[in-house]
Amino acid sequence: MSEPAPATPSDPAQSFWGSVRQALRGEHHDFTALPLNRAVLLLAVPMVLEMIMESLFAVVDVFWVAHLGREAIAVVGLTESIMTLVYAVAIGISFAATAIVARRIGEGDPERAAQAAGQIVLLGVVVSAGLGVLLASFAAEILRLMGADASVVTLGTDFARVMLGGNATVFLIFLINAIFRGAGDAVLAMRTLWLANALNIVLGPCFIFGWGPLPEMGVTGAAVGTNIGRGVGVLYQLWHLAGHRSRVRVRLRHLRPDLELITSIMRTAGNGVAQLLISTTSWVGLFKILAVFGSSALAGYTIAIRVVMFALMPAWGLANAGATLVGQNLGAGKPDRAEAAVRIATKFNMIFLGVVGLVFVIGAHPLAGLFTSDPEVLAHARQALWVISLAFPLYAAGMCFEGAFNGSGDTWTPTRLNFFCLWLGQVPLGWVLARPLGLGPLGVYLAVTISFSALALWGAVLFKRGRWKEKKV
Repeated sequence: MSEPAPATPSDPAQSFWGSVRQALRGEHHDFTALPLNRAVLLLAVPMVLEMIMESLFAVVDVFWVAHLGREAIAVVGLTESIMTLVYAVAIGISFAATAIVARRIGEGDPERAAQAAGQIVLLGVVVSAGLGVLLASFAAEILRLMGADASVVTLGTDFARVMLGGNATVFLIFLINAIFRGAGDAVLAMRTLWLANALNIVLGPCFIFGWGPLPEMGVTGAAVGTNIGRGVGVLYQLWHLAGHRSRVRVRLRHLRPDLELITSIMRTAGNGVAQLLISTTSWVGLFKILAVFGSSALAGYTIAIRVVMFALMPAWGLANAGATLVGQNLGAGKPDRAEAAVRIATKFNMIFLGVVGLVFVIGAHPLAGLFTSDPEVLAHARQALWVISLAFPLYAAGMCFEGAFNGSGDTWTPTRLNFFCLWLGQVPLGWVLARPLGLGPLGVYLAVTISFSALALWGAVLFKRGRWKEKKV
């Protein structure tokens, strides 16, 4: 019997793992000319790994805080619901960052890409500083407004003040990583989040429980560890953006205010910010509905959402790969190639989240049990995780369609989708199901599944129409 032939570069397995290794090395490629499957893989691998670390941090963070009791979990959940407003502004601007930088790179104009990147960083510093001063000053009042009882406000004011006041760290991480992704430097974005969140994971319990020489700060320690880790991540980003490895190299001249360019960026970013504000305020609305059912419901829902985000964040990596390919290929005048890239990313994303959703549905109880032994909190967490995971394949498709719109610079279309499906759909539906129809917290969980499924189906129709291909940025 003859021996098998040695592997050749045409072998699918060798080709796949070779591409993975190449993706992690961070080499520069022309994503407007590579075979599409390879282009998606080279971008998606670091983007997915980037988001895996982000999602891992979210789960580990709530795991440690859960040791402090249900009130501590509620503090994190309520503060994070307000931080999502900050995330909304940052991610909304980041949509513009990815679209504009990708378009300039696709056009073969790295100097204009660097000029746009510099103005985006400048804008991020100014906006995050203003938000930090305003929100930190009213931390206790914000928690009360969110429906927290007196014990939660007392426990959580310092945590909220540190998180809200230090928002510049996460704000700049979002913006600069969006610049890296738009340029095709996905591996730099990945390394940033791995560095920042590895520090978060290590420092969080040290500050929470006072391990080693560090002070015991309770739930506030989680916020301190988070901001230190993210701050180091921003310094790492700036080092690369100044010219160490980034394809977009920002110099001091690019940081001088250019009002015309900033205005252009804000036009593209405006709908992106509105898009995310609509989405995140709808989550705030759901927390307000749940707050009337007590801290057990809030804590259970917080645990479930953190577990769900553990799955959704890597899926955003695939959606981001599609968005980058849309921007660069539209810049290169290849709209059909841009559409084909999104279809490939959507297929893989639906398979991935479909498998994860099945695991979550089957294993909802043991998964929730990893974070709490409180029977009331566990019951809410299990139910929320089971219901929300049912439509994971549709969530996957919706992410990719919205990523395509945003990558083209058409931030208005997903804004409209979010407005009708989340503001006019999710929140009112959650209230009706929970209160008048008497389903309680289950009504809120059902509203999440129904509204995001509707958003995905409507997004598919608009994607097929193809008007996003004509957007100019």
